[in-house]
Amino acid sequence: MYKKILLAADGSGHSVRTAERAAELARLQGDGEITIIYVVDGEQSKSDVLSEGDKGMIERRRHERLNPIEQMLENKGLSYHVALKHGEPGPEIVKFANDEDFDIVVIGSRGLNTLQEMVLGSVSHKVAKRAKCPVMIVK
Repeated sequence: MYKKILLAADGSGHSVRTAERAAELARLQGDGEITIIYVVDGEQSKSDVLSEGDKGMIERRRHERLNPIEQMLENKGLSYHVALKHGEPGPEIVKFANDEDFDIVVIGSRGLNTLQEMVLGSVSHKVAKRAKCPVMIVK
């Protein structure tokens, strides 16, 4: 039923717990594949450039944020790959989910950017409203 799973992650501890739910779904399917989408917004991009400067180092740091999730999926023997996108997280996740015909999106109820959630509404809420497939929001 859920063979093609999109996992929205930002490197927070909450996204690791969210990844565990995605892993359970993939294991239930036997051959489910997980795509981890990590969206770098404008503020994060500026922060990365100011703190690192070197483009190669910036890319390594971004991938390091996902290491706990990747390690957990590897330890469970699950198939996955990473999609790194740039832009506003909600719309980018929705566009990717709809364009690639995922069976389900698994997303946390909160992420790293709490100010944006309070002012603009949560990313998970935006994804749940606009994605064409089912959305699992993990608390």
